[in-house]
Amino acid sequence: MDWLFFAEITLAGLGAGGLYALTGLAFVIIYKSTGVVNLAIGEMLMLGAYLCFGLATGMGLPIWVAIALAIVGSGLAGGVIERIAIRPMLGESPISVFMVTVGLASVLIGVVELIWTADPRRMPNIVPDTAIFIGEAFVSSKVFYGFIVTVVLISIVLLVFRYWRGGVALRATASDQPAAYSMGINVPRVFSLSWVVAAMIAAVAGVIVGSIGGISPAMGIFGLSVLVVVIVGGLDSVLGALVAGMAIGLIEAWASGFLGGEYKIVATFIVLIVVLMIRPYGLFGTREIERL
Repeated sequence: MDWLFFAEITLAGLGAGGLYALTGLAFVIIYKSTGVVNLAIGEMLMLGAYLCFGLATGMGLPIWVAIALAIVGSGLAGGVIERIAIRPMLGESPISVFMVTVGLASVLIGVVELIWTADPRRMPNIVPDTAIFIGEAFVSSKVFYGFIVTVVLISIVLLVFRYWRGGVALRATASDQPAAYSMGINVPRVFSLSWVVAAMIAAVAGVIVGSIGGISPAMGIFGLSVLVVVIVGGLDSVLGALVAGMAIGLIEAWASGFLGGEYKIVATFIVLIVVLMIRPYGLFGTREIERL
């Protein structure tokens, strides 16, 4: 085995896995807080990337200002989506809410195509395009810095959830909504907060994904890989999203590097099937027991 080649594809897999974990974290935040399976998470990621692109190229803002405004704008969009499309559906059947998010994904794609057309675009350079070597292994600077940003952001989010009052409210609501109500927590406001935070996290992931591979309305397909990640890790598990994200990223990279690019998705879904056969609720998901 060429160990240098193995090291390089492993580093690439870690970079992709970090993005899966970050976006999976956004998915889990919404699911834990509201019980909504948000199939539009990939399109929310796409929206953040296009907002950054539009602010940087259309308005000529410095790239870091454009990124900050895109994150804020995505958060506002997440709050509006929750208030207009999701909150009226609370109490309805899970499949009805699920289908609303499917429609939301199509709406977001349509909005992006109306404003920016369906043509692929290139994001402005965010980081220096110089070669980076870890030992003798080469790694793209965009992948390297993207992974660093991902690790830092995930750490910040976990610390915020641990110590910030809003984060505590999110965890309390996710754990037991009736108990959260009884303790005076404004649960509808927490629902909105979860969508705002998740949309902002997805926007960061979108900017990183867009800087690596460019942007297009089809980049929302990234969300399907994220859905596999959170199912494998457990829909309601933050730890599961992080572990499964890194694992899926590595498995995809190894399958693509040693078997060929066409085996990348095959390997991912084999892992999904095996995990669901052994643990239907995911590696770290909560096992629900119903009494008859």
